[in-house]
Amino acid sequence: MGKAEGVGSMTTEAEGAQPADGASGTTFLRPVPPLPRDELQGPGQVLARVYSLLAEGGYNPLDQLVGYLLSGDPAYITNYGDARSIIRRVGRDELLEELVRNFLAEDKS
Repeated sequence: MGKAEGVGSMTTEAEGAQPADGASGTTFLRPVPPLPRDELQGPGQVLARVYSLLAEGGYNPLDQLVGYLLSGDPAYITNYGDARSIIRRVGRDELLEELVRNFLAEDKS
């Protein structure tokens, strides 16, 4: 089995990877290098980046973000574009503070 279409980080034992448990046909994922932290400097930038990734992937960003913020379960955020790992760089409390701060700032305008 070769590389999965559109996923450059997947390998199988047929490509030379050796399964640790001796299982055959096991798929191994290589870690994707994270974005440099200074690219996403605050909760507002993290929210904007994740929102755009979810929209780009054809997902409903509001449903996924609200589900994550209410439950704390990162499974609400798809892995598309590494969105799940990006959203977890900032605490939920910081994300909620950013949303409330922006809402109140717009309300005063």
